This record gives sequence, structure tokens and C-alpha cells, in this order.
Amino acid sequence: MLLALDVGNTNTVIGVFDGKALLTHWRLSTRREGTRDEYGMLIKGLFDFAGLAFQGVSTLILSSVVPPLQGPLEEMARQYFGVEPMVVGPGIKTGMPILYESPRDVGADRIVNAVAAFEAYGGPCIVVDFGTATTFDAISARGEYLGGAICPGIGISSEALFQHAAKLPRVDIARPKVIIGKNTVGSMQAGLFYGYLSLVEGIVARMRAELGGRAAVVATGGLAQLLLTESTAVDHVDPLLTLTGLRILFERNQ
Repeated sequence: MLLALDVGNTNTVIGVFDGKALLTHWRLSTRREGTRDEYGMLIKGLFDFAGLAFQGVSTLILSSVVPPLQGPLEEMARQYFGVEPMVVGPGIKTGMPILYESPRDVGADRIVNAVAAFEAYGGPCIVVDFGTATTFDAISARGEYLGGAICPGIGISSEALFQHAAKLPRVDIARPKVIIGKNTVGSMQAGLFYGYLSLVEGIVARMRAELGGRAAVVATGGLAQLLLTESTAVDHVDPLLTLTGLRILFERNQ
């Protein structure tokens, strides 16, 4: 079995593959102070809960945008699974030309998503990843990673309102019934939800114009399903896009 770990700033997504089949997956909060042993025992517990053999993992691939966790997770792979982890980063074969000015600056998750999106939907395409930051990544018709845009995530925007406006409360991210809010909470939810939806649709429209033609748009990330219930800008919602990309990269590097 292949164990795939995608470590983001807010969430860590873990998937278990048997060949191309995804057996199970979990989404956890990312703990930056987590140790090798804490992560090892946590994953072992998940395996036990799912009825999977912990010892059945023979390979592991890791993608992380949280530098303090890179070392502990690599040690965890060696200590608990007895495998040398494959780490997404410089030197790994992606099969995709990276046309960024400095390819090393591109987040590992963005490359993983781009590879998976092009494999599944062809090009040109745009990946929108709703995470701590919302990222937009453009892939050409020839399968080249062109670059993209990075915006504060909707959670960051909501928290900023609470932290910097003395009379505004902390609110849940939810789709309001109307855009004209009748109270403070409703007004904030309307501004966050529909304002963010308009941001996504606007950037997608401009990227499509630069790419030429109608590029396929793929959305992923924890809040994708909620935010895109009223959008026609997105063609596909794929919550497991990053895990699929990790499996593809692992196969390409065998």
C-alpha cells in the first residue's frame, strides 16, 4: 500500500492507496508542533479504526508546505513504516514543465494539483484550491505549469474582520439566504460568501481570457463544496485532487 500525506497550513490530508484505488482517506488539523511519535501513533490509530494493516504500507509520499513538520514526518516514515519517504520538491520528476521564474518557489501542493488536474481533465485548465490561502494555478494546453494567483483564504478574511474591527463578531462561514443582510452576522456572512464567490469568478474569467478559449476549471480544498454551490465558473469539484496527484507523482518516480 501507498501512504500519501498532504500537509497544509490548516489541514493535513492522508490517503491510503492500493494500486490506483484509494482505500480510505482522512482530513486532520495540522499540528505544527507535532512530533514523529505523535504523528506515528495518530496514523496507526486511524489504520486500526479503518481495519487496515498498519504493516501493509510499503511506500510513502509526502507533500508539505509547513517546513517545521518536514523533518518529523520523514522520521516518522522511517521509524514507524520502515520506508524512505518520497518528498515532493526539487529533483522529483513531475512530467510537467514548470514555467515559473523560480520553480523552487512554487508550493508543492500547487504542483501536485496541477499534475492531477491535467491528467484528469487535460489542458488548458485552471485549479482553484480553497485552503488557508486560495490559490489559482494555470496549466497550458501542452501541460505546462504557467503560474497563477494567491489570495487570502476566506477563513483568514473572516478572522481579520473579527481581529481588526472592534464591533464585529467572529462568524461561521455559511451561505446566507439573502445577500442584503438584516443584521451584523448576516451582513458579514453575505459579504464573505458572495464577495469571495465574486473574487473567484472574476479571477477565473481573467485567467481564461489569458489562456485563450474556455479552460476547464477544477476546484479542490476543504471549502470548495460550500462556496461553489452557486457558481457556474467551476466545471469540476474534486476534493481528492491532491491525493490523486501524489499517487501520480509516486508512479512517475518509480
